[in-house]
Amino acid sequence: MFITFAKKLILNKRKIINDPVYGFISIGSDLLYDLVDHPYFQRLRRIRQLGLADIVYPGALHTRFHHALGAMHLMSQALRVLQEKGNLIWELEMEAAQAAILLHDLGHGPFSHVLESVVIPDVPHEAITLAMMKDLNRQMNGRLDIAIQMFEGTYPRRFFHQMISSQLDMDRMDYLNRDSFYSGVVEGAIGADRLIKMLDVSQDQLVVEEKGLLSIENFLHARRLMYWQVYLHKTLLSAQAMLTQIMHRARELAANGDQLFATPDFARFLYNRFTLADFYQQPDLLEAFNGLDDNDVWASVKGWKNHPDLVLSTLCEMLLNRNLFKISFFNEPPGEEVLAPLRAHLTAAGVPAEHMDYFLITGETTNSAYAKEQDPIRVKMKSGALLDTADASDLPTIEALTKIVRKYYVCWGKNVSLRG
Repeated sequence: MFITFAKKLILNKRKIINDPVYGFISIGSDLLYDLVDHPYFQRLRRIRQLGLADIVYPGALHTRFHHALGAMHLMSQALRVLQEKGNLIWELEMEAAQAAILLHDLGHGPFSHVLESVVIPDVPHEAITLAMMKDLNRQMNGRLDIAIQMFEGTYPRRFFHQMISSQLDMDRMDYLNRDSFYSGVVEGAIGADRLIKMLDVSQDQLVVEEKGLLSIENFLHARRLMYWQVYLHKTLLSAQAMLTQIMHRARELAANGDQLFATPDFARFLYNRFTLADFYQQPDLLEAFNGLDDNDVWASVKGWKNHPDLVLSTLCEMLLNRNLFKISFFNEPPGEEVLAPLRAHLTAAGVPAEHMDYFLITGETTNSAYAKEQDPIRVKMKSGALLDTADASDLPTIEALTKIVRKYYVCWGKNVSLRG
């Protein structure tokens, strides 16, 4: 009876998840199941993939949890394709690559990229991800050794790292497909199935067969369109700027000794500045970080709208009620002919000079679909030669996609009033 029960426990770890984008996703090993089941991964259910994007696209409510599972699914498909084409990939490597892509977003804090430089300044999410992976590896007695090497790029077979982090990785393939699906921006759909079928390995590099060239071009066009239509949408940029200013003001008040409502874990990061070394030297800091998610920030924003500080309370109330800052784009950095009238308007609305930066924000955005100098996508020609995508394509638009498009913006509180 004990043996039967033990077998049942093992079999129960082979789960199937119904995903709206791909259909059924399989969790194919005990290790992958244990990772999905771990609190570090379960936290991703409470981190929105697109931050505040539902302010523009109401359906964009999917999470990092969805995305990580989708990326793992694509990784599994891609590895099987590579095996079918004669590339020797051990089952241990299969599992490690899936584990690495599954965990690649562990280090994202509340609202992902939006607050990354505010909640934990100077500590990129990739570094926290690695710290959490190493802690998981300690808890799991070294079962993630190879996955960590693949994630870091130190594993001898470098194409595995390219599948996790490159310009044509499983991460990008999933988030473009998934973000397109949930936002309803159909131009972002990339045909991941065909792209994956065209993958191969040559000279230890991840490459795309020549007949997949049009699929690459579609992928790059979709990425450019998704940035302009979703990730860099002007209304979303406005909302993100407001949330960032809320956090800056909260941090300033906290530094001055003000008592601010916050959950215990959030308060720890609000009142302190941690370095990456702290995550390795303070054993409980990763647990505190794992206690942070979007709900902590929203709860604080709701509480702070009644704070006596007019800057903080005004910003919070405006964001909660979707009374967003007005935003305008420019081809060049805006000068005083643009900024001076806006300052005058805000001054008349009761905004003092020392608080002007909270209500008048300048910034810039860049969009480059393909950075071939950094990390080229290689195309394997029928002759066996490996060419950069831009060189292999006969379409001039691919070369155009390598150019960085830069836009400048001014974001300001048109409807702000700080007069009591």
